[in-house]
Amino acid sequence: MTKKKIANIPFGPYIAVLAGATVNGKPNYATLGAYGVVSQRPVLYISLKNSHYTTAGVVENGFFSVNVPASADVAKTDYCGTVSGKDIDKSAVFESFYDEAGNAPLIKECPINYLCKVIQTIPIFDFTMFLGEIVAAYADEDCLENGVPDALKAKPTMMMAFGYFDIKDRIGTVFKACGGSRPHSP
Repeated sequence: MTKKKIANIPFGPYIAVLAGATVNGKPNYATLGAYGVVSQRPVLYISLKNSHYTTAGVVENGFFSVNVPASADVAKTDYCGTVSGKDIDKSAVFESFYDEAGNAPLIKECPINYLCKVIQTIPIFDFTMFLGEIVAAYADEDCLENGVPDALKAKPTMMMAFGYFDIKDRIGTVFKACGGSRPHSP
């Protein structure tokens, strides 16, 4: 297969998430793909544009939530990424709930939720990356397999370039896709 050089920007795929923060006393959510695992410790990061309404809530309260929406909620997920909480009250788009561990809304309709306490901020261009220690985690019972979330049951929404996609099949087991042996180096 021939490789073609493309633009130096990340196209994905990324799992779409809804970052939540309390802003002016109300829940607000922003759709993003700029989030992920930081290490083997219970720490996640989100990266938000400094001008985003949600960013102000994270800075003010020191907490954020990461909510993994199911692909069935793609319209609501997209809506939260296309309108600003500065202009439109998004607090009623989803049903919110709170954990006593911190002040950030979590989304009841999302099969997986993480509440994170900000432990570090990193300015990057016109964005801020928030590193957050997971202080509470929730999952719908019907999305669990042996007590942990299962992607095929949670049905996350994938983002890539200008499209949303769902997940269909399991194609391997983490760190066992080659039967326990590493593929040979060239």
